[in-house]
Parts: sequence; structure tokens; C-alpha cells
Amino acid sequence: MNSILCRFLSLVILACCGAYAVAQTPGPIAPCAVGVRAPAIGFWTWAANAHVKVYLRAFDFTAEETPFLLTPLQNWDAAYEASGSGVRFEYQGATPQPMLCDNCLTIMRGKVFDRSRRHATELRVYSARRDQVITYASIVIDPTLTNLKAITNAVAHELGHNFGLLDCYTCKQKSTVMNQLKTMNVPNGMEGPTACDLAQVKEAYKELKAHPRPSPVALALPVDEGEEPVDDDTPVVTPKPRRP
Repeated sequence: MNSILCRFLSLVILACCGAYAVAQTPGPIAPCAVGVRAPAIGFWTWAANAHVKVYLRAFDFTAEETPFLLTPLQNWDAAYEASGSGVRFEYQGATPQPMLCDNCLTIMRGKVFDRSRRHATELRVYSARRDQVITYASIVIDPTLTNLKAITNAVAHELGHNFGLLDCYTCKQKSTVMNQLKTMNVPNGMEGPTACDLAQVKEAYKELKAHPRPSPVALALPVDEGEEPVDDDTPVVTPKPRRP
């Protein structure tokens, strides 16, 4: 993926107890505590209420794979009200090349696997407004990712990055779609957002409404490996802006 380093700082809250002789009983953990059952929120988001047109790059996927790519799109689309984003996804069919149009998302194959970090997918994004709002994007899936259910899980995860969600390796299993696949081609059973994911997307869109962040500087393609925020281990990169 063409690479730009998006840096985010994770907030760590340390609870300190007073120096009392009587032992203190820890309070209950909130149902969607960040880092436990919910991911932190970060950067890229589609515009609120965007109608995103989704394409598969022609000849990259088999007829058998296509339904497994569309399932996570349908699951995220079904949550457009519950997430507070209003973002809808509509499958448009095949395209010979990535679509660089407003509110367009292309899913395609490409070599992105990073053995050291076990990355098999990447998100490529571009903002014409030079802020965090996505104009167009691509989800790139490495050819080595072939298990059909694992493909579904990977796309569901990358779509989470489209809504401002960051990776959460410390989150409990099944609590969030942002807890990544542990082993290549072994499914994790996550085909769409959880209740905690949707709660965090709501927060992301509240922040977006209050103050969109400026976009990081775009770099030209290609680079040899994806770069990622400190607290988010998935490569998220910004392509060079399209020429007029």
C-alpha cells in the first residue's frame, strides 16, 4: 500500500487507590470499556450519511469468493442507524481498476502481507478535503488470504477502519471486530460490528461533527511496507492525490 504514517496516541487511564488499611474492591468494568471490549477511535471516516458505492476489481476474486466479500458489507450497512453514521454501502459490481470517485470503495487483491506483523489486508484512503473524511478508498487483500470465512472477517475488520475504529489486540474475543485475525486463513467468526463497535462509531461521528481533523501529508506510491499508528497495527495509507 502506498504509505503514510498516521500517528495516534492512545489514552491510558490508570486508577490509583488511596493508602487505606482496608482492601479496596475494584468496581465493575464498563460493558464497552476501551481496550477491554471496545476499540479506541482514531481517524478515517466516511462522511456522515454518505452513500458509498462498492466495487470489486475484475478478475481478482472468484464467483465463490464474492458472497463472502459482500457479507460484511451487508452487515455494516444494516447497522447504519445503530452506528449513528448514516453511512450506506451499495454493491455496484466489477471494475477494471480502482474507482477514484466520490464515496467509492474498491475491494481488490494486492501483495500486502507483512510476515512480522501478520498483515494480510490494507486500507488505502484519500481525502479531497484534506481532512479525515474519506473521498475514496480501497481495501487490498493479499493473495495468500484464501479461506472464505477469513476473507469475510478481514473485510469486516477493514470496514471498521472506515468508521474510525482502531485495532484492539487486548480486547476480549468476540467483543469487537477490531480484534484481528490471529493466524492466516483461520477465521475468527467476526462478520460485522458488535454492540461495542457501534457505540464507538457513534463517538467517532460525534467527534467528526464537532471538529474534523486535518489529513496527514500524502505520499507518492509505492513504498515497500505499510506504516501504522502507534496504537493501531493495521497499515492505513494515503495515496497520492489524483491529478486534475
